[in-house]
Amino acid sequence: MVELSVIVPLYNEAESLQKLHSWVSRVVSSMGIDWELWFVNDGSTDDSQAVIDSLRQADSHVHTIQFRHNYGKSPALYCGFEAARGNVVITMDADLQDDPDEIPELYRMITEDGYDLVSGWKKHRLDNTLTKNLPSKLYNATARAITGLKLHDMNCGLKAYRADVVKNIEVFGEMHRYIPYLAKNAGFTKITEKVVNHRKREFGSSKFGLNRFVNGYLDLLTLWFLLKFGKQPMHFFGLIGSLMFLFGLGAITVVGVQKIIALHHHEFGMLVADNAYFHLSILAMILGTLLFVTGFLAELIIRNSPERNNYQIVKQG
Repeated sequence: MVELSVIVPLYNEAESLQKLHSWVSRVVSSMGIDWELWFVNDGSTDDSQAVIDSLRQADSHVHTIQFRHNYGKSPALYCGFEAARGNVVITMDADLQDDPDEIPELYRMITEDGYDLVSGWKKHRLDNTLTKNLPSKLYNATARAITGLKLHDMNCGLKAYRADVVKNIEVFGEMHRYIPYLAKNAGFTKITEKVVNHRKREFGSSKFGLNRFVNGYLDLLTLWFLLKFGKQPMHFFGLIGSLMFLFGLGAITVVGVQKIIALHHHEFGMLVADNAYFHLSILAMILGTLLFVTGFLAELIIRNSPERNNYQIVKQG
């Protein structure tokens, strides 16, 4: 075990790695604690790995994980979390936009203030363009509303964690954007944020386009659904399906009663099948049945899953 693990996921950032290593090394060495630095190379096609290997040979604190292909930031963080040995884990991006000088205070907030997770907040961004600022504000506002976490910058790469947090959450797909939400649902409730310095990118260009906001919303809805109904899907599909079926049944009953009344008064108008409400009622009943069956099948799958009783026990004795 070491006291601090710094994890840096990267993709094609060869130009910045030397400076980043020197900066992190200088800052953390001044703290007087045992530490390690993990570079997780997400399938870079430039000289990133060669730079990392040279740093690793010169500094025993440096370790590396190299992917054969570009899998994404979430798999990189997952593998970094698995490998980290520190009591405190700090993640940061490799593009030098995250300031290593923030590390001591982030570390202090975990070890002294007792937080489980501290998320950075780039309050004063230096890339404050319309295409980044407005979508980011809308994205974070939606994330706050759904997750209940009052964080202004959910996706900031600069974060600090207690070791228990990273060892008890699974970052998959593109869920790195919602690690605080994953931590909250794993039972880690002492989550806060810290205003951090944001620096201009010195080398290369951003690896993320505007599609990250669209994907971010879809991932947020997926994560919300899985965490809320993942172990009880019938509570979602069954409820909506039952309500839709009952609505359709009630509507078709009204249509049928209206036709019977019309026939009783010898009013031979259009056929029931010619009534648009009849078809809408049938559609509602069919969709309701399909949703109910979907929930039932999902419950059968969950009941037979080997992870159905995968609960996190904090203490037993």
